[in-house]
Amino acid sequence: MHETSGLANQLLIAMPALRDSNFARSVTFVCQHGEDGAMGLQINRLSEYRLGDLLDQMSMRSDLTDVNDAPVLIGGPVQPERGFVLHSPHGEWESSFRISERISVTTSRDILAAIAEGNGPRQSLVTLGYSGWSAGQIEQELRENAWLTAPASEQILFETPLDRRWQAAAAILGVSDLVQLAGYVGNA
Repeated sequence: MHETSGLANQLLIAMPALRDSNFARSVTFVCQHGEDGAMGLQINRLSEYRLGDLLDQMSMRSDLTDVNDAPVLIGGPVQPERGFVLHSPHGEWESSFRISERISVTTSRDILAAIAEGNGPRQSLVTLGYSGWSAGQIEQELRENAWLTAPASEQILFETPLDRRWQAAAAILGVSDLVQLAGYVGNA
């Protein structure tokens, strides 16, 4: 993977006027952003799967109820069959990419095996698929007021209930009610 820059390690918070069903009321953690585009993982959209289901599909198993019952999120509409583990702290995994001093994303099977055994990262979330933007696309969407950006928060990523992440991410910016924000940009 490429080096991070720009919006990497930021949260993209969908504005209320964003009607695309893939992103309405979503919060996306940006893993990479550069001249070639951006890649991120939605952190508040529940899939129909639990981690135990995913492990079964990979011929793996866990005897740990909290692992089997852990939610699997929809990371985005691109490659929904591909899994990503967003986690803290870092580890020595086969295919891992350090996003910040405390957060990495890993795509290799070895991290899931460790999680199944109870030896995985202290904090993690598993997604299927990712969100991607071509060169200049996210910048254009920001100019069109489709998104707010906020610094990443480990509390929001790993501890805040899924149904509260959209508002909690906005609260980082001092926005108490996202629904009340205007869907247009103006200049004074």
